Amino acid sequence: MLDTPRAALPQDAQPIQNLLSVSARAHGASPAIDFMGRQWSYAQLDALVNRATKGLQAIGVTHGTRVGLCLPNTPYAVIFFFATLRAGGVVVNYNPLYVERELAHTIKDSGTEIMVTMDLAVMYPKVARVAGQTGLRKVVVCPMAGALPRAKGLLYNWVRRREVASIPRNAHTIRYKTLMRNDGVPAPVETDPRDLAVLQYTGGTTGIPKAAELTHANITCNGAQVIAGMGLENFGHERVLGVLPLFHVFALTSVMTLSVQTASLMILVPRFDLNDLLATIARTKPTMFPAVPTIYTALVEAAAKQPVDLGSIKLCISGGAPLPTETRQRFMALTGCELMEGYGLSETSPVVTFTPPGMPYKEGSVGIPVRGTVVEIRDPNNPTHILPAGERGEICIRGPQVMRGYWQKPAETDRVMFDGALRTGDIGYLDEDGYLFLVDRIKDLIIAGGYNVYPRVLEEALYQHPAVKDAVVIGVPDKYRGQAPKAFVTLKQGMSASPTELRDFLKDYVSKIEMPREVEIRAELPKTMIGKLSKKELVAEEEAKAAQAK
Repeated sequence: MLDTPRAALPQDAQPIQNLLSVSARAHGASPAIDFMGRQWSYAQLDALVNRATKGLQAIGVTHGTRVGLCLPNTPYAVIFFFATLRAGGVVVNYNPLYVERELAHTIKDSGTEIMVTMDLAVMYPKVARVAGQTGLRKVVVCPMAGALPRAKGLLYNWVRRREVASIPRNAHTIRYKTLMRNDGVPAPVETDPRDLAVLQYTGGTTGIPKAAELTHANITCNGAQVIAGMGLENFGHERVLGVLPLFHVFALTSVMTLSVQTASLMILVPRFDLNDLLATIARTKPTMFPAVPTIYTALVEAAAKQPVDLGSIKLCISGGAPLPTETRQRFMALTGCELMEGYGLSETSPVVTFTPPGMPYKEGSVGIPVRGTVVEIRDPNNPTHILPAGERGEICIRGPQVMRGYWQKPAETDRVMFDGALRTGDIGYLDEDGYLFLVDRIKDLIIAGGYNVYPRVLEEALYQHPAVKDAVVIGVPDKYRGQAPKAFVTLKQGMSASPTELRDFLKDYVSKIEMPREVEIRAELPKTMIGKLSKKELVAEEEAKAAQAK
C-alpha cells in the first residue's frame, strides 16, 4: 500500500460510517431504504448494520481486512458496506456480472478475504468456484427472498426456485441469518478519516484495471461537495432513485452515501428494466434521480409511446458518458426538473464538476468544479505548463476527493499524480467563466452506457481463440449506449470461425456489458510502419459510416 504523510484533514472529512450514525439519531423514524415495496427506517438500518458489524468481527474482520461485496442493488449492499467500515475493514466492490476469471483476478489483486454475495444461481456458484483458488476465507450468502416483502418472498422461493442456488453447509460458507444472530453490540473501532475505505477498480489512464484507493475523507468530502452544489437543505425528505449499481463509484456517492448523508430514502432497483423502472417511479415518486444518458434516453423514448409521469423528479445528475442535447431537452420538458451533466472519475470519488441548479447551462459543458476543487488544464507534453482559458490540454484535478493512489502500483500512481494534481488522461478546456468542456480521451477507454469497457481485455480474450490471428477493439457510436465495443479480427491461415462463434466464445471471458456489439472478420487489419496494429483507420471508417447513416 502506498504510504503517504498524514496531511491535515480537509473540510467535511469524517469516517463514512458516522454518516449513518448521525442520520439514525436525527431521523431514526424516517424511511432509509425501499426495496420492491419493503421499507426500513434509519433506526432499523442502523441496527442491522450493528448486527452485521458484530457478525463480521466474529469471522475475523478487523482494521484493514478486505471485504468483497458482490451484490446487486439490495438492502444487503448498503448493510454490508457500512458494516465493513464500522468493523474497520475495507470494501472491495465487485460487479456481479464478472466472469470467474475477473473475480479471481480481483480477489487476488486486492487481497479480499471475505466475500458477501447472494443466493442467486447467476451469482453464488461463480463465487464458490473461485473461493478455493484465491484465498477467500469465508463467503457470506444473503437470501434474495429475505429482502422482499413477506408475500413476495414466499412467492419468490416457489416461482423462482430455479433462480436460487443450492448453498452448501460447510465451515467456509456462512448464511446471512447465522452471521446476524448476535446482540448487535459490536466492538468499537477507531477510524481516521484518512484511512483507506474502498478499493474501487478502474482502468485509470492506461486501460488496465487497477484499484483506486479511496479514503473515508475522499468519499465523505465528495458527498458534501455534491450536496452543497445541489443546494440540498431539506434533510430527511428527499427520495433518491437508485437504479445505478451501487458497486459503481457514481452510485456509491450519488445514491448511497449522499442519501445517508441527507437522511433521504434510497429507492433501490436491482437491475435496469424499463417497465419495472416506470412502475417503481409511479409507486415511489422519487425527487432525485442520478443516472447515465442511456437510462434518460430510454425514459424519453418510452414517454413518446405511452403516458409517463415523471413530475416528482426535481434534480438529476447525468454522468458516465456524454449526454446528448436532445435527450437533455426532452427529459427536462417531461419532468420540469434540472438535468445536470457532470464529470468525474473513479479516482475522484467520483464527482469533479457539474452545473448547479440556478447556474447558466452551457451547451457541451460538464459544468464547474464542485466546492474545494481546482481544475487545471496542462500541456500533456509538458505538464509543468498550465494553459490559459480556451486552450485545450490535459484535465488535471486537485481536491479532497482525489484518491490516495493506486493499490500496490506506485509507478502507476507516480505516472498520474503530478505536483499534487491528478492527471486524468482526458483532453478538455476551461472557458472564461470556469466551465469545463471535454474534447477527447487520451486513453482508448470505451464508455458504453456509463460503464468502462477496456479494449485490451477484449483483445486478450479474443486471442485465446485458436483461430484468431489479430484482434483490435474500438468504440463505435451507439444511439442507445453512447458507445459500444466492436471487434475486428483476422484468422489464422487454414482456420475458420464465424462472428457468432467468436461472440459465443467470449461469453466465458467477458461480461455482457463488455460483449462486442459486432465482430467483423477481415482479411487484414491496418498496421503502422513498424507493424503495430493501428486503430485510427478503423475508428475513422466507423465514424464515416455513422455520419452517412444519419
